[in-house]
Amino acid sequence: MILLPVLLMLARTIIEVGGWDGSAVGKAIVFVGTPLIALTITAVVAMFAFGYTIGKSRDEVNDLVGSSFGPIAGILLIVAAGGGFKETLVDSGIADVIADTLVSWDLPVLIAGWLVTVFIRLATGSATVATITASGIMAPIAAGLPATETALLVLAIGSGSVFFSHVNDAGFWLVKEYFGMTVGQTIKTWSLMETAVSVFGLAFVMVADIFI
Repeated sequence: MILLPVLLMLARTIIEVGGWDGSAVGKAIVFVGTPLIALTITAVVAMFAFGYTIGKSRDEVNDLVGSSFGPIAGILLIVAAGGGFKETLVDSGIADVIADTLVSWDLPVLIAGWLVTVFIRLATGSATVATITASGIMAPIAAGLPATETALLVLAIGSGSVFFSHVNDAGFWLVKEYFGMTVGQTIKTWSLMETAVSVFGLAFVMVADIFI
């Protein structure tokens, strides 16, 4: 059941990448693979799989669905607030300011790509925004690099995008609420884990650059 929305969205991606989304079947798969539709389908299937098919009445299923809203209400509100804060920072243009400043520094290309991504990540709280913005900024530089160096730059940017998830990251609040931790506990666990992944990722890229 947990994998169902993932499989639906994966099917949509395969159809779009393969260029088969023009056919009637392709359009149908693209539709059901839309994230909101995929999640809605999963919710309905779950109601049948864990309700009607095991002998529960309609009222029992309604009670089960209704009781599930309470525990997730706080999580939804907090994650939405974190996402809204992130969008405010993104729309302010702070990512472009940080990126332009860092690119002007004379740094090795891999470290520059990682730092650009890290600072945008810290400022906006979004790994996606950090990756897209840093990729766009580093693209002209990457055009003149060997293929292996370009691949390592991609890894460096990916590593930088997960650096120190904190209070302006919706994912930070999602982890905090699901595990019932305080802000301090989440920073000491989740944020530090993300930072370790990012730093070790950069270290791996720099070591690989020496031998490749």
